Amino acid sequence: MQVVLYSRAGCHLCDDARAVLLAERARSPFDLEEVDIETSDDLLREYGVRVPVVAIDGVETFEYTVDPGELAELMRVEPPGL
Repeated sequence: MQVVLYSRAGCHLCDDARAVLLAERARSPFDLEEVDIETSDDLLREYGVRVPVVAIDGVETFEYTVDPGELAELMRVEPPGL
C-alpha cells in the first residue's frame, strides 16, 4: 500500500498523524510519503487548513486525525486477487 501524509510545518495534528502512521508501519510495512503542502500553490489550494490529510492508495482516508484502530484495520486488508 502507498500512504501519503499531506502536512505542513508547525502543525501539531500533523505530528500526531505522523506518529500514528509510523507506529503502524512498524507492525504492517507500507510505503509512506510525506508531502509538505506549502511547497505548492496547488496543494495549498487543495488542502489549505484541512491538514493533515492521509491518502491510502490514492483515496483520502483521514482528515485532521488518524484513528489508530481504523488505520490498523485498513493496513491488514488483503489486496484483491490474493
